[in-house]
Amino acid sequence: MSSSSPTASTPSLSGLISTLVPVGILAGIFTLAFLCLRTRQKRQYAPRTYLSTLREQERTPPIPSGLFNWIGPFWKIPDSFVLNHQSMDGYLLLRFLKISTVICLVGCLITWPILFPVNATGGAGKAQLDLLTFSNVTTGANPRYYAHTFVAWIYLGFIWYMIMRESIYYINLRQAYLLSPLYAGRLSSRTVLFSSVPGDYLNEATLRRMFGNKLKNLWIATDCKELQKVVDERDKAAYKLEGAETKLIKKANKLRLKSMKKGGASHEEAQTGTHADNVDGESGSVAARWIKPKDRPTHRTKFLIGKKVDTINWCRAELERLIPEVERLQAKHRAGDAKFVSSVFVEFYSQAEAQQAFQTTAHHLPLHMAPRFIGVNPDEVIWKNLRIKWWERIIRNAATIAFIVALVIFWAIPVAVVGSISNINSLTSKVPFLSFILKVPPVILGLITNLLPSILLSVLMALLPIILRLMAKEGGMPSLARIELRTQNFYFTFQVIQVFLVTTLASAASKITTAIINSPTSAPALLAENLPAASNFYISYFIVQGLTIASGALLQIFGLILFKVLGKILDSTPRKMYKRFSSLSGLGWGTLFPIYTNLVVIAITYSVIAPLMLGFAAIGLWLLYIATRYNLLFVYNANIDTKGLVYPRALQQITVGIYLSILCMIGLFGVAEAAGPAVLMAIFLIGSVLFHVSLNGAIDPLLYTLPQSLEAEEQSFLALEDGNGDGMGTHDELNGAGRASTNTSTYKNGSSGNTNGKELPSAPVKKPNMLTKFLFPSKYTSYHTLRRLVPKNFADIAYSPEVERNAYYNPAVASPTPTLWIPRDEMGISRQEVQHTARVIPITDEKAFFDEKGNMKWQEDERPPIYKEKIYY
Repeated sequence: MSSSSPTASTPSLSGLISTLVPVGILAGIFTLAFLCLRTRQKRQYAPRTYLSTLREQERTPPIPSGLFNWIGPFWKIPDSFVLNHQSMDGYLLLRFLKISTVICLVGCLITWPILFPVNATGGAGKAQLDLLTFSNVTTGANPRYYAHTFVAWIYLGFIWYMIMRESIYYINLRQAYLLSPLYAGRLSSRTVLFSSVPGDYLNEATLRRMFGNKLKNLWIATDCKELQKVVDERDKAAYKLEGAETKLIKKANKLRLKSMKKGGASHEEAQTGTHADNVDGESGSVAARWIKPKDRPTHRTKFLIGKKVDTINWCRAELERLIPEVERLQAKHRAGDAKFVSSVFVEFYSQAEAQQAFQTTAHHLPLHMAPRFIGVNPDEVIWKNLRIKWWERIIRNAATIAFIVALVIFWAIPVAVVGSISNINSLTSKVPFLSFILKVPPVILGLITNLLPSILLSVLMALLPIILRLMAKEGGMPSLARIELRTQNFYFTFQVIQVFLVTTLASAASKITTAIINSPTSAPALLAENLPAASNFYISYFIVQGLTIASGALLQIFGLILFKVLGKILDSTPRKMYKRFSSLSGLGWGTLFPIYTNLVVIAITYSVIAPLMLGFAAIGLWLLYIATRYNLLFVYNANIDTKGLVYPRALQQITVGIYLSILCMIGLFGVAEAAGPAVLMAIFLIGSVLFHVSLNGAIDPLLYTLPQSLEAEEQSFLALEDGNGDGMGTHDELNGAGRASTNTSTYKNGSSGNTNGKELPSAPVKKPNMLTKFLFPSKYTSYHTLRRLVPKNFADIAYSPEVERNAYYNPAVASPTPTLWIPRDEMGISRQEVQHTARVIPITDEKAFFDEKGNMKWQEDERPPIYKEKIYY
């Protein structure tokens, strides 16, 4: 690792240019390729504009398809469009990148006019980029250090204010979103998950006595291990049958086309099988005109040694056995005649009643009927974790955290092993039995030393998020949203320690930990010694992130290749083709936010030491914002909803940059023997800790709960908007500044539908200027202002009795028998197979067909017969 240490190179303008030029060329190529491909590959670069699987309200209006004429309309779409038509998480990701860019830009305005001349005339004899850093100031009782001190006070104080301001903004936005009709009417908003429920409370009568007439419905989780196994067998047999039917039809159609091409059969003869008498004949009789019995799809019942059977007949027989068995076990679970596990979903009649239950201690014993969760989407539940008892949760939590700590500290070991492959001579001298590698041909040796380490390192880094999410899951998290939040903490810790600190200090994390444990007071000096020398490395890092990563995110070349190549190889049935076409890429909030947060932490840490970095950080973050904005509007989908909780967590993680900056300044002043500035920074550190504790104490209760004070007020607003009331005189402080502008264009800032009632009254205050709005977030970004951003008529919130009855059952309990989907052919084989297979399992051959070249197609502009309407839980 030391060979690639950032401290090994002296910062220089030529080095900066040598990084900027090739990276800029590569980014230019990526961007040009994106501009060209965007017009031709609509599915890859603008699927959200037209996919039939998205509701009209979820789609983004299309923009022009030219090379450059789309840029203007793209910028006219407000970021709030993502909030209204996709998710709060996506909207807050964009806001985080914008706020981070603002923090860096303001840092440039604060630090550059003061610290550039102070550092440049510091007298330490540094040259080129070192001339502008802290290291160019001579040591001793130099009064210049007070400039760094007070600039740090001003800039870091500004960042504290931004964190406080954005925390207030998030809380108000969250309250407006969760209390809006869009969300308040959803089933999940009035359902509370109680975990670690003791056995004597796993009883409907007991729970109804406990919650009284507020309780509407409840689902006691059951052990579905046996049922899940049978459901999996049923689905496996069903999809195996679907694949075999499709394979049979494709093979017959290929032979038909071949026969027609050779003139062996006329067009009329080739379609003889479409007559009703053929369709009604013996199973497989139509296909038998083209395929011999020995050529029908077959498989072995056990791998290699099993009996070889006709796949279609075998699957039909299996389904005749499995489908009734699944239905019997499902009825048993619905009747409560199954083993209960220690979790209960309780639905209340209103969101307010659910919030009261959520905020109230449910059991007199500690850790019983806790933790509680509200707003859990049934599609995101980790069902196997519902069985975890309170004591097991403690053990799992401790074990997974210990594993992550060890992983973060000792991650340098596998990285070092991979890195050692690139230096094969040194490796073979230390490990003699590997000397045979030196005897391979030079071309192969070049691949081993150059390509192999890069591939292995990429695999390692790709495995890391998977490992972190697995640990969060094994830790007992009950939902995908909670897993993302836990992963966000894990991955941020890794990013700061391994990507930032270890790289900066150019030594293994285990050595750093040992040094700090042996001498805790050495931490600031250790950082201070290495940070200034590493500044050029991180300037290059921001260049790479801003140019290649952002342009690469726009191009998505690997996604395009995989979509095209894998689709041709793996999509052997209409179902697989449809799923690949209609499935949009999701974003892993838990591994995406930490990458960007770490960039901000690096920029803040270097803000006073090497202020030039703030300029490159601002540009890099802004470019990432543009790429992310395009993808959220036109490409990505939000598959996991944390209700925006990733945002305040990211804001809290930014404070790590503040503390690192303060500690490094103290260390630098200590090394320079500047006592006065060191004392002042220590005072600022104490003040920062006190402010941080006070801020957390104020906002933490509002991050997970909804205040009762807003419930009645929201009802008053809704009554006024519907023309059913006068607003009850609420909120004289309502102001015109918060009103979303009336926009007659395609893109709307506010609700997705017009209200029929009255407009909310404006308060008698003039529209604020930018400074006033910035300084008073509690007034100008209040709940009453931000509620105008939230859509009101996005989708009808109504549930059929069946959906509501099955909502929080384990999917295995409510899993219906799948409908098979095969392509229709001109020979009548599909119609005969449908007629015979339908006696066992639902099947259709609608909206899938073969073209004149024999390629299987489906009607992409229509919803397929297996389409399922999205349920907004």
